Amino acid sequence: MHTPKVFESEYRFCLILWENEPVKSSKLVELCKEQLGWKATTTYTVIKRLSERGVLKNENTVVTSLVSKDQVQAAQLNEMVEKTFEGSLPAFIAAFTKHQKISDAEIDEVQQMIDRFRKGESK
Repeated sequence: MHTPKVFESEYRFCLILWENEPVKSSKLVELCKEQLGWKATTTYTVIKRLSERGVLKNENTVVTSLVSKDQVQAAQLNEMVEKTFEGSLPAFIAAFTKHQKISDAEIDEVQQMIDRFRKGESK
């Protein structure tokens, strides 16, 4: 399944949706005003746009997501690795670790993920 593109401001909206769903659209308007400083018209426009792209559904003024946070994050990461690092995960990791401090605990966690992947386990 192809995950629809979610842009930056839409992603911030989706974070609010994922935290509160299922949620009435009027409540989303309140939350977006509080957390993002949006006007009601902006929120309703984003709901309509994301609904048209298959990211969420709005039935009887109740909004629920059709794609998960994990799906959106994975699609964004895959797109970035493809565009910026020519699809090379090692190149991405090399660039990331060159400019980020990584703790021993994080290194251990990544190693455990690699070990599980090698064994054919998903998580």
